[in-house]
Parts: sequence; C-alpha cells; structure tokens
Amino acid sequence: MTLTRGTTTEAAPGLVPARPGSRGTPPWRRLLRSEFVAMPVAAVAIAVAMTWPALRRPAGTLPGDLGDPALVTYLLGWGGHAMRTDPAHLWDTNAFYPEHDTLAFSDSLLGYLPFGLIGTGPTAALVRYNVLFVLVAALAFVGAYALARQLGARWQGAALAGAAFAYAPWRISQAGHLHVLSTGGIALALAMLARGHGFSLRTGYSPSRARPGWAAAGWAVACWQLLIGFGVGLPFVYVLLLLCAAAAAGWLLTGRPRLPRRLLLADGLGGLAFAAVGALMAQPYLRVVEDHPYARRGLLDVQLFSPPFRGFFLAPADSLVWGPAHAAGRETLVWAPEMALFPGLVLLVLGSTGLLVSVWRGRHRLLLAAGGLLALALAMGTAGPWHGRYTYLPLLDHLPGWDGIRTPGRLVLWLTLVLCLLAAGAVTALLERRPTRVVGLALLLPAALVLGEGVNTVPQVPVPPQPAVFDEVRGPMIVLPSDYGPDVLTMVWNTDRYVPMVNGGSGVAPLSQYDTRAALRTFPDRASVARLRHEGIRTVVVFPARLNGTPWQGVLSRPIGALPVRRERVGDAVVFTVRAPR
Repeated sequence: MTLTRGTTTEAAPGLVPARPGSRGTPPWRRLLRSEFVAMPVAAVAIAVAMTWPALRRPAGTLPGDLGDPALVTYLLGWGGHAMRTDPAHLWDTNAFYPEHDTLAFSDSLLGYLPFGLIGTGPTAALVRYNVLFVLVAALAFVGAYALARQLGARWQGAALAGAAFAYAPWRISQAGHLHVLSTGGIALALAMLARGHGFSLRTGYSPSRARPGWAAAGWAVACWQLLIGFGVGLPFVYVLLLLCAAAAAGWLLTGRPRLPRRLLLADGLGGLAFAAVGALMAQPYLRVVEDHPYARRGLLDVQLFSPPFRGFFLAPADSLVWGPAHAAGRETLVWAPEMALFPGLVLLVLGSTGLLVSVWRGRHRLLLAAGGLLALALAMGTAGPWHGRYTYLPLLDHLPGWDGIRTPGRLVLWLTLVLCLLAAGAVTALLERRPTRVVGLALLLPAALVLGEGVNTVPQVPVPPQPAVFDEVRGPMIVLPSDYGPDVLTMVWNTDRYVPMVNGGSGVAPLSQYDTRAALRTFPDRASVARLRHEGIRTVVVFPARLNGTPWQGVLSRPIGALPVRRERVGDAVVFTVRAPR
C-alpha cells in the first residue's frame, strides 16, 4: 500500500517495516532499524519514564491510592485464577458471597486475562498492575501513532498524535482506572481497519490498496478492546457502527465499486466475531441489572458527573505543569477527578491550527471537526447544550447499554483523538512546506512539549503486606471492618487462595452485602450468628487495630457464651469460627 505525498510515494509506515535499505544489509538488521520496531521500543521507553516511579517498587506499591487501583489489581488476577481452577464460573468471583455474576459488577478486564495466568498472590498482583500501567500508556502511543501514519501523517506528526493521545493531562486523574486508560486498542484497531481498506485522509479510499489481512487484524484488536470492558468499549462499538454506516454510504454514493472478495470475507467474519463478543459479554451485565435494578445508571447519576465546559480547560491536581495553576478552577467542580478534562494546551493550539493548515482534505477536516464537537457535547453530558436534551439524553434513553455509563466526561478520549489527528495533519503540512532535516527535527518540539504537559506527580502508595491470617482462613468469610476501602485491600490480600467472602468493592454494591454488614454490628449474638449460619458464612475475621470509629468496634468486647462460635488469635487478627448447623 502506498500513500501519495506531493509528487512522491512511499510505503505506509507505522504498520510495516520501512524501506529495506542496501542489499548487503541482513534482513534482521533492516528490521531492527525499521520504524516498525523502533517506534514501539521508543513508546515503551517513553512510557517507563512518564509513569515513573511505577516500576521502581512494582511489588509493593500502587499508583495514586489504595482504592480503585486495588480493585483493578484484584480483577486482573481473577480471570487467570478462574481459568486455572473453574472456567465455567468465570463471572462468579469469590467476592460478594453469595451473589453471582459478580465480575460484571465492574468492567471485567478480561482482555488482560493472559497476564492473570502469570503468578499468584498479592506480590504478583501488584507487579501485574504496575507493568500493565506502563504498557497501556505505551500501547496508546503506538495506536495513535499508527493511526496518524496510516492516514497520511509524517512521522513527526504521528509522534505528536501518539504523545498527546497517551499523555493528555486529563489521563493523569485516571491513574487508578486501568480500564479507562486502556484506549490503545481503539486507535490501533482503527489504524488496522483503515489500512485493510486502503483508506487515508490524503488519498481517500482505494480498493486496489486494500489488505484483507490487516482488516481481519483490526477486527481482532477491536474484539480484544471490547473484552477489557464496556466503560470505554461501548462508545467504541457505536463509533465503529457509525464508521461502517459512513463507509456503506460512501460506497453507494461512488457508484458501488467492486470490492475485493477477501476483504468482504474479512469484514463479514470480523464483524460477526465483534458482535458475538459484545453479545456474550453483555449477558452477565444484563443479568446483574435484572437481579439488581439499582445497578442501572439513571439521570441523577449522569447529572452528578456531567462536567461543565470550563472543565475541559482545567487539569488534574497531579499535573506537574498545570495542576497548581488550575487549583482555583478545580475547586468550582463538583467532582474534579472526573471533571478536570484538559487535553493540553499544545494539542488545543495545533488541533485548532489543523482546521486551517493541514495535509488532510478539506471535507475530512470538516468531518473531524464535526466529530470533535459531537464528542465534546456528549462528554459534557447534561451540562452540554440544552442540558443534553438533544445530545446525551437521547443516547441514555434509547441506545442499548448506554445507561451503564455514569461518567460522560470519559468520552473526552474521542475529542482527544480528533485533536490528535488534526494536529498531526498540521505538523505534516508544515514539514512538507520545507522538507529539510532541520525543520523535521524542529517539528519534534511539539511532541516534546506535549510530553512535558503530561508529566505528573501521581504518587506510588505502599500496599500493606498480606496479614498472616489469609494463609489459613477458611471460607465463606467476612472480614471486619467492611467498607469499600478496607474491602478492596482485602481483595488484593486474597489473590493467592481466593477464599469466598462477603467483602468486595465495585461500581455495584449488592443489598445482601449491606444487610450482612448491618447484621454483624451486634456480633456475636444470637441474631447475627443465626444469619451467618443461614448464609453459610463460616468465618469472621476481625482486625482489632482498625475497629475504632466503625460500627463494629464493640465486636471483641462481647461475650461468646453458649453461642456456636469459637474465637482465636491469628497474628494481628481475631478469627471467629461459626459451627455449621446440624
């Protein structure tokens, strides 16, 4: 496949090796020198630096805090454990006992299941999270770089797109949400699909340059992206549907040109596979909504997390460059972690420039601009034009699955991607006006400035070591105190044996968990012990040092008497064992 650039042509880079060079150079050396290899290696090196100190102590720390990162750490390991022990109950985690389909209480992260097969226990779980924290940033860079390259940008423009997509300031506040940061598969799938269909923003669509194998690979990557979760994956589904509809309309308007048979086969099978993955993934989530109607996100949830327009010009607190400067503005936001959505000053300037100065065709720029405005309006949720009446609310009311999204602001990733492509077109146009080595090197400065804006101060928080009691405790159990914070840490500690437990934290908290917690406020007494025996809960683990100020602070001072309960000390915990009824 070739991309026309002025009066010359060159192989579409970013997805294939660069020019082979001299005949005397061994193939393996040409490959190592190629853009195909150099770009991913550079992306990983940049990711290590930009996410530092994630890899300084990966076995004992988590980025940001011990809340959502701890939950994601647990989820990353569960898939591997289930596949090793009981694949038929993949969706029934050991948490939230005795509920079912509990993996669907959050984004499943099943796309990372192969990583969950490597190692067991809390140490492996922490290393797994920190390594993926780096790799998702690298993949976001690679995906946006490849997409910009395939669409016709020079490598300097593609580098800017990759840097801005992977390290836009708004991503800093999502350090604990690996599923939100996992956007590289989106850009990479679009790049592969564009290459498979012979499409670029410079030359348009050309059937003669179609590569069915790349199209099939694009659908495969899209399936993988969907397996990570619906939070980011569901909007991707609808974007792909829109792109397919636009492609079909273009095919009709251009006289229905003949399409390669292998390409039609790749699209047919790939589209069916994508639909099948989506349908299978949706089943447990639909069951959760049926069993727990309160899990459905309503208008009030959306209103609470809808960011105002000014939020797109405010950076998170952990942004080294912009955080302190935007502190006063963040105080006006209801929930700054989901409303400080600054894409970056350099990206905004160059993206806006790309509307006027670009190598992209005029109509393509107009389409990108329209897509960016639509993404902005949707990302504002009910804070958008007309309070979302003609933008977000129709999707909430009519699109299947859209009511599972409670944070509209995360749609800023689509605005960011549009700005990246516009900026890449502008940088490429500037380079091609004076295609000299000096200008080429100078036009790397925007990418460097974007990386500078992405530098963050996200801390690596030490994770308390696993208490000795988890080496021998039997389940089903409940660990006290129980609340979201303590429970997600308990989930991490339980990643070696995955003992069934009432504890658990997620986007959905079942009523049964609340009921059990409430019943144990008077534990140990006849009523609470009777409930435990009825539910089949055999063990209550209590950490005395953490009870002060909680509803369970009187648990250890109450006598057992004639209750069918045995109490013993195990390390820094007290374990109550409830005898099963005869």
